[in-house]
Amino acid sequence: MTYSNHYASLRTTAILPLLALLLAGTGLLTGCQSNEPDDSFWVSRLRVESRLEPVVTDLTQPRFSWEIRSDERDINQTYYQLLVASNQDVIEADSADVWDSGRIKSDVSIQLPYEGPALKSRTTYYWKVKVWCKGKGFSVSPYMSWHTGLMQDTDWKAEWIGLDSVFAWEDTSKFSRLSARYLRRTVELPEPPEHARLYMVGLGLYQLYVNGLRVGGHVVAPAPTDFTQEVKYTTFELAPYLKQGTNVIGVVLGNGRFFNMRQHHKPWKVRTFGFPKLLFQMELGYEDGSSDYILSDTSWRVTADGPIRSNNEFDGEEYDATKELTGWLAPDYDDSAWLPVQVTSDPGANRRYFADSLPQKNEPKTPHGDLTLKQARRKAQLNEDMKVVLSRRPVAFLNKRPGAFILDMGQNMAGWLRIQVNGEKGRTVTLRFAESLNPDSTLYMDNLREAKVTDTYTLKGVGEELWEPAFVYHGFRYVEVLNWPGEPHIYQFLGQVVSDGFNTTGSFSSSNKLLDQLYSNAWWSVLGNYKGMPVDCPQRDERQPWLGDRIAGSWGESYLFDNQRLYAKWLDDIQQAMSQEGQISDVSPNYYNYYTDNVTWPATYFLVAQMLYRQYGDVYAVRKHYPSMKKWMQYMESKYLKDGLMTRDKYGDWCMPPESPELIHAKDPARLTDGTLIATAYYIKLLQVMQEFATLLGNNADKTAFAALAEKMTGAFQSRFYDKEAKQYGNNTVTANLLPLAFNLVPEADKQAVFDAICRVIEVDNKGHIASGVVGTAWLMRTLSSYGRPDLAYKLATNTTYPSWGYMIKKGATTIWELWNGDTANPWMNSQNHVMLLGDLLSWYYEHLAGIKSDPSTPAFKQIIMRPDFPDGLTFVKSYYYSSYGLIVSEWMREGFKLTWNVVVPHNTEAFVYIPAPKGQVYEGDTKADRAKGVSFVRTEGDRSVFKVKSGSYVFKVSQ
Repeated sequence: MTYSNHYASLRTTAILPLLALLLAGTGLLTGCQSNEPDDSFWVSRLRVESRLEPVVTDLTQPRFSWEIRSDERDINQTYYQLLVASNQDVIEADSADVWDSGRIKSDVSIQLPYEGPALKSRTTYYWKVKVWCKGKGFSVSPYMSWHTGLMQDTDWKAEWIGLDSVFAWEDTSKFSRLSARYLRRTVELPEPPEHARLYMVGLGLYQLYVNGLRVGGHVVAPAPTDFTQEVKYTTFELAPYLKQGTNVIGVVLGNGRFFNMRQHHKPWKVRTFGFPKLLFQMELGYEDGSSDYILSDTSWRVTADGPIRSNNEFDGEEYDATKELTGWLAPDYDDSAWLPVQVTSDPGANRRYFADSLPQKNEPKTPHGDLTLKQARRKAQLNEDMKVVLSRRPVAFLNKRPGAFILDMGQNMAGWLRIQVNGEKGRTVTLRFAESLNPDSTLYMDNLREAKVTDTYTLKGVGEELWEPAFVYHGFRYVEVLNWPGEPHIYQFLGQVVSDGFNTTGSFSSSNKLLDQLYSNAWWSVLGNYKGMPVDCPQRDERQPWLGDRIAGSWGESYLFDNQRLYAKWLDDIQQAMSQEGQISDVSPNYYNYYTDNVTWPATYFLVAQMLYRQYGDVYAVRKHYPSMKKWMQYMESKYLKDGLMTRDKYGDWCMPPESPELIHAKDPARLTDGTLIATAYYIKLLQVMQEFATLLGNNADKTAFAALAEKMTGAFQSRFYDKEAKQYGNNTVTANLLPLAFNLVPEADKQAVFDAICRVIEVDNKGHIASGVVGTAWLMRTLSSYGRPDLAYKLATNTTYPSWGYMIKKGATTIWELWNGDTANPWMNSQNHVMLLGDLLSWYYEHLAGIKSDPSTPAFKQIIMRPDFPDGLTFVKSYYYSSYGLIVSEWMREGFKLTWNVVVPHNTEAFVYIPAPKGQVYEGDTKADRAKGVSFVRTEGDRSVFKVKSGSYVFKVSQ
């Protein structure tokens, strides 16, 4: 078994009355106690359901969340009590010998911190929550447990081991070929242990085996970091794998991002970290109370002469089954030909200035990261491991010829191909991957740059052989198969889709098939670019975590997937990449040395933190990163603020649709937005965000200072860029007008005129097509809807002519392109699986088509705004979003003048529902809405009747 270390917060589920009555006899019922507050009454039986998956964390203050469910309406928490105990007996008795919060009057049920005595390393804690709901008694959850990892540096006894040398067949040049390292040791145990907790780091990537069994459901682990700053350890419980007598532990180490894909290539730009290495600490506990350690030390042996002859994320994996180490995981295996491992240096020993290797370039010699560290921090990995999340069979064979053919997977995806093959010993099957085909049905490879994206498998010639790579992934729809023995069959090939293994939290479908296909394309692109960090693309020789690709992306993505822990981890990566002066890297972890001091890319640091707070209620991310954010703000102000304007920009409105189909970037000045305008508007936006953060943290002095600077800069911005006569900004591009409008910089009296200018440029100058790049599109769709033109937003979403998302679909895309003209532009930059051009499209889907939005004043959907746009031409939308408080559903259908809208509001929340009809025409079921249980009329706003809706399920109807 493995400890699930995916959760930084701890959750349980309490299901309150009525539903319980349907499930008597399940063993999930418990009686209620009678010592309830005056606002409650006795409830004889409750069904209490809990998620019992244990977690491991080294957080000093883990955070607790729970969810309340019931078939009744208007269920709200009035009190809670958290209990934490040191053993199962105490917690089962509803007692606490570690921490008892006492009964707290509060309706908050998410992100509540542990506030007891300091937690101890390597300790299992048990917890449960007691919840009171007004008029409904209280419910006690079953217990859950979590395990603390190694919380102090002194807890670590193991040494880093590996092999810092190359073999004759290996190559460390630009196109490196380094074999996997196989490490092995035997362990004699006097009896099966009661517990055997392993804390492990395998760099760059690892697979773990105990007594011949693969441990864990992860792939391509651990999560990538700046390994000189921090490494992520995973905790496993290995007792079920161990036995009395001789046990064999085996670890295979792949290269990953540690041994770089392009060794010694452009050293001023691309980082490398060294040879693969292992840190292994297993702590055994026996029934009699005795204990022991199994550590990575010189008792291990190693070889590189195994079947994985090369593994390189850009170029692929070479596997020679004739070189398999048969029996290497058995006790009697003879490893005398293997080498003793070397005790190697900590990854932090490779910490240096990037500028140490800059004789060819003129970058400043600026130190980056925390140079005071003596070793890389060892932290529990709290974000989800990568997993095989889906499998797909090919849909067709193409271009078949003897021994060769192309597989069409029917979907551009990220992962690999599993093959099932039968042939003679020594035959090598070659697999090459691509996103699309040339007109002659051969693979289109030009857009992959120098990535070779080729896997090879050499058969051992013994019956049916099943193989898939271990330490690479590819971005592909098509696979060219060469030297295949015999007639191929579909069942012999299986596409394995690889992504971070978190839950899908949202769903969307509608009456418009193009809209649904666009959602599908976005979903596949987002899924394919989660790789322990959010990367730009999964296919070419880049695959980097560019900040600018997620300016608005993380917000929309949060509706699709539970990405909280991934983005919390990414904020740490960004922080660790900061320079000593305060620069933020354009790429984090900073595998590329890009510190360009622009504003838009670093803005992602702030906007992701804001997303984590507003979507998940995570104020802790804000608190943790506030000092670093403030440091960057001060750095930019001191260096680039001139006369109230931010004068530094690098990328402009990146990937604005160009004037010629072969261009990557527009050159026409009329299409280009002034960089100072962009930088200044964005810096003012970040001053607004910092005011929000300062308010959250109670820092009134900072709030005042940020507000004063924002006011000064807004005046300078207006003076420099606003044409009062023409009512437009800069040279009247969509982005030039959109940013000040979206950031509330436009004088109130002129907002409509500026918005009209945006619409004219889109509708007249660009004939109803999109006219912005990455920077502008991040704010486009929501602004169009919010200012009264949902019809124009809907048109942009459903266009099929260039430039548009629908144009990509019309050209056969099943993911999102990097460029609006990705079918005609120079192949150097036309990835067919990118997310940056999505802008705010996904958040627009949920917030404006489905009508599911968190009130900014009450984070994490505690108070929900449900206000769909109901655009003409769309007759139904079916959507749900699983928020931190529970399931939100919005399903509406229009038939003529009739509207039916199914709404589910999670318990312990409320919603404001905006219905396009006078109050008297709105019904909930067969009852006038303002008389229905849980519903109250609030006001009329334009053509909408606004109702406050308590938790529960509702069916609203309008018939004129």
